[in-house]
Amino acid sequence: MDITHRPLEVNPTVPPDSPTAAPGVPAEALAERRLGGVLLVVALVAGAAFRLYWALHDDGIYWPDEVYQSLEPAHRLVYGYGLVAWEFIDGARNWALPGLVAGLLGLGRLLGLTDPAGYLGLVKGFFALVGTATAWATWRLGRVSGASSLAASAGAALFALASVPLYFAPRAMSENASVLPVVLGLALALAPGASRRTLVVGASLLGLAVLLRLQNGVFCLGLLGVLLARRRWREAGVALAVLSGWALAFGLLDKLTWGRWFHSAIVYLDFNVVQGKAASFGTKPFEFYFRILGRAMPGLSLLVGALALVGLPRARGLAAVTAAFLLLHSLQPHKELRFLVPALPLLAALAGVGLDSALRVLRGFPARATATVGVVAAALLSGASAGALTFRELGQYEHARPKDSAWDDQGPVNRLLEAAGRQDDVCGLKVETVHQAWTGGYSYFHRNVPLYPHNGPPRNSRRYSHVITLAGNEGAGATVARDGPLALVKLPVGACVPDPGYSWRLP
Repeated sequence: MDITHRPLEVNPTVPPDSPTAAPGVPAEALAERRLGGVLLVVALVAGAAFRLYWALHDDGIYWPDEVYQSLEPAHRLVYGYGLVAWEFIDGARNWALPGLVAGLLGLGRLLGLTDPAGYLGLVKGFFALVGTATAWATWRLGRVSGASSLAASAGAALFALASVPLYFAPRAMSENASVLPVVLGLALALAPGASRRTLVVGASLLGLAVLLRLQNGVFCLGLLGVLLARRRWREAGVALAVLSGWALAFGLLDKLTWGRWFHSAIVYLDFNVVQGKAASFGTKPFEFYFRILGRAMPGLSLLVGALALVGLPRARGLAAVTAAFLLLHSLQPHKELRFLVPALPLLAALAGVGLDSALRVLRGFPARATATVGVVAAALLSGASAGALTFRELGQYEHARPKDSAWDDQGPVNRLLEAAGRQDDVCGLKVETVHQAWTGGYSYFHRNVPLYPHNGPPRNSRRYSHVITLAGNEGAGATVARDGPLALVKLPVGACVPDPGYSWRLP
């Protein structure tokens, strides 16, 4: 077992067998438990507020996958039209994530949220709240790993309020969809003395996480490795059986949607591992993730790293699983900071265990409370400064646009796409300012008419009635709406000429 017990606090109000104490975790002073509860609530509420604010105030794109691996295929499922990325032509992705988002869009449709502002707000708000729930799961993971409720609450705050998790939180990406089942699954399955039922639920959550993102298989293998290392043979067998069932579900989903068992996994691994084509999207050195985290959150990353190292001896299983995930991603040539999102709450939980070890050295409640509040305050400062993040700090477009704000990138284009979709006379639209992959596609446009890329037909082709262009480049057209440096322009044409060769494939 990777849990080290400490002597019980002298506190007659909390007996060792108190039902409020987590299994395998020593009792603590009542005042500390209460402060831990307050700090946890503050972290969750503040984290939710930050996430929901950015969900409703950022129309930008970090990377095209957050649109064309989730929103766009889901829009096509619900509304019948949308651009198709190569992954959903060759079958390099399964339909679990688009299916989840399609469920949200379908719910929005039932509620009357059929305008992009409505259903996109619903989707982003959902992912924001998933991030908040993940912070709670981080607290639970810290508790079962040996941290007191006070220290575990600080660990949860390190995820709930840190700027990097806040930045990614509202985005409809597989990392965000799978992070909650990863953290809660490990919290349940790694808990000392977990019942058979708890282990089944925990392993099932990890299996679901793989369904949403294939790379989470590392956590499944890690769970089996930890159980075997603890010589919990029966539990390892149960976990293996449950995970095997979820593997069959993965294969069956591919069989039903792509016509071949495990088709998406085969195509994905062939593209990325066998052919190494992911490197065409850019390569980074081994230390990239550590360097970028240190750049994006300099003080907080150092604090989390130091506390996680302190907590390592008491949570070896969790530390080993986390380290394996970090190592395997660091060894891959193509790197994006978002790939680490599932590991960030694990590092925060480890930091909570490390803080618990540090608090033992301090004498008296005031000293322990001050140290813990200081950690939470550091996380809060990071979250409050999230709006200043640049692409350089996130490791994106480091050489092309290092000083540009990471927020609302291409937001003006997407808001003008929405505005164009509301025009009664729009019969086609061309976006002249940016490659189509860096737009919100039909998820934002929401009109079943042609949407042309920047290199599409010329204006005099009469294939479209409106263009999104730089202000001042209206030509003979009339400006309908403006957003920042861009304008939505109505061209001097009547009805559009039908385009029998229009392609729905994302260029």
